[in-house]
Amino acid sequence: MTSTCKGGAATRLAAGLFACLLPFAAQAADWAPTKTVRIVVPIIGSTNDALARLVQPELQKAIGQSVVVENKGGAGGAIGTDEVAKSPPDGHTLLVGYNGPVAVNVSLFKKLPYDPVKDLAPITLAVQAQQLLVVHPSVKANNVAELVALAKTEKLAYGSVSVGSNSHLTMELLKSAAHFDIVHVPYKGAAPAVADLIGGQVQAAFLVPGNISQFVTQGRAKVIAVTGEHRLASYPNVPTLIEQGYPGFVAVSWIGFLAPGGTPQPIIDRYNHELVKILHQPDVEKKLKDMEFEVVASSPKQFSDWIAVEIKRWGKVVRDNNIRAD
Repeated sequence: MTSTCKGGAATRLAAGLFACLLPFAAQAADWAPTKTVRIVVPIIGSTNDALARLVQPELQKAIGQSVVVENKGGAGGAIGTDEVAKSPPDGHTLLVGYNGPVAVNVSLFKKLPYDPVKDLAPITLAVQAQQLLVVHPSVKANNVAELVALAKTEKLAYGSVSVGSNSHLTMELLKSAAHFDIVHVPYKGAAPAVADLIGGQVQAAFLVPGNISQFVTQGRAKVIAVTGEHRLASYPNVPTLIEQGYPGFVAVSWIGFLAPGGTPQPIIDRYNHELVKILHQPDVEKKLKDMEFEVVASSPKQFSDWIAVEIKRWGKVVRDNNIRAD
């Protein structure tokens, strides 16, 4: 699908851009679903589910068909993702994909039942979020240097959302960079990982703000670092890992929408068109911002390119640390 638009005077820029987009919008609107659309969330009790349920009523209105959210957790997101990968590519099944099942599992599992590149069709990289490095309040560390020093004298444990999750691999990356050890305790989802962190069963974790911020506010968890290129507005006094002596250390969690591989382009374009509009609705954007998400709302090509970068990045971490899930 191509379109050629010539630029005009600066005063006509907005109108010109709108005119350029009209052919794309018209073609995207040519397809419409004919039955209920399923949005599969391959993890239980997470910000992925929150995003899906925020988008669901708006997408339902946009496409004129009922939309349901289904949770299909297990195997680090592989079960639900495989179900979508094997679904008919007719536009009636979508995936809320994230780092693990879309970019990490291909390196983590010896026999992954799907190929994330061939068997999934990217629609849009919806949002991304920095992670917080949090510790239990009893841990006598207020920054990464103190945590590393403590781990060298005491046996500490960290929780993760699952084996191969961003919360797991980010800590493994930090362990390699800082040359310290800390025991990994994997969970089945964010909720139990958070419960054991605030209960003191594990001493540290990398978690997205939407899963832990309320407990930080209550004083039941303490943030000692963030994983982005810049500090978070909600934690202005917490330095990044880069500031704490780890150049280039950026590890964001992200969530996007995908369809089964082989889904025709007009279907992908229609969903991209509608989802991007939904993500930029002021009320939706505000709710996502309140969850500490940054709205990306990319094109399918941009999302595809991002997945390729993430597969390479985290594949190296998996290999270097000999991490296996099977």
